Amino acid sequence: MDAFSSKSLALQAQKQLLGKVASRAAAAAFLDEASSAVLDELYRATKEFTRSRAEARRLARGLVKVALKVALLLRGGVLGADGLAALGRLRQRARRLALTALTFQQVAFSFDRRVLAAGLLECRDLLLQAAGPHLTAKSRGRIGHVFGRLADGDFLAALYGPAEPYRSHLGRLCDGLSRMLDDGSI
Repeated sequence: MDAFSSKSLALQAQKQLLGKVASRAAAAAFLDEASSAVLDELYRATKEFTRSRAEARRLARGLVKVALKVALLLRGGVLGADGLAALGRLRQRARRLALTALTFQQVAFSFDRRVLAAGLLECRDLLLQAAGPHLTAKSRGRIGHVFGRLADGDFLAALYGPAEPYRSHLGRLCDGLSRMLDDGSI
């Protein structure tokens, strides 16, 4: 007997639709102002570092798609107790990571790229643990790409370095992170 679930079918259709329309403009409709500002600044910093507009767009688009798909899974009630627990741990780790990033920016000579990279990779693992079984291989690969790019030691070193274009990007990123922490969105 063929098992049919309209809820499962609707969720799959929504995920596919979000995959098609995910862009910075679509993200603005779903993200708050602080999150959108952080995403835009991350796009600019990545574009500066990679010297590739396409790579920066790929990173921003990947972040948006992942966030929207996880939100869709949450709203659909698909994750279960283990997935929700992993998302709770992810939220706590992301909050600690944001506080660490702010501290590294505010306190001179405190930056350690290994700490940020390890925290980002831990967030990747928690996200894959929570939502991975409900995502396609392509979406899991996208998560790996996004977090791999963000955890790149050379990128983090450039971002926290003394060079001016990155210093400005870091200041604006930290301002946005601070607002997100204040709002409780992280």
